Amino acid sequence: MATRIPLIRSDEQNRNMQERLDMSTAEIGLTVRTTNCLEEKGIFTVHDLLNCTREDLLSISNFGEKTLEEVYHSLETIGFFRKNVRPK
Repeated sequence: MATRIPLIRSDEQNRNMQERLDMSTAEIGLTVRTTNCLEEKGIFTVHDLLNCTREDLLSISNFGEKTLEEVYHSLETIGFFRKNVRPK
């Protein structure tokens, strides 16, 4: 019988965080239209998305306040929240 070495909790949390950062924009529940807008600007993963400012996103063609709120909501569903916005 093989002995299992327990993962250190922080290692597991780091792996979980990396998995969420590596998710594609399509995987987080964005509409096809929103995903296409982001991909046209080279934004393919959650990591890419988190490196964009509000202004960066709003500068994308056909990307307005409603689309921005859709992005924020999708990010919140996987545990990424805006500053000064508390989870419900």
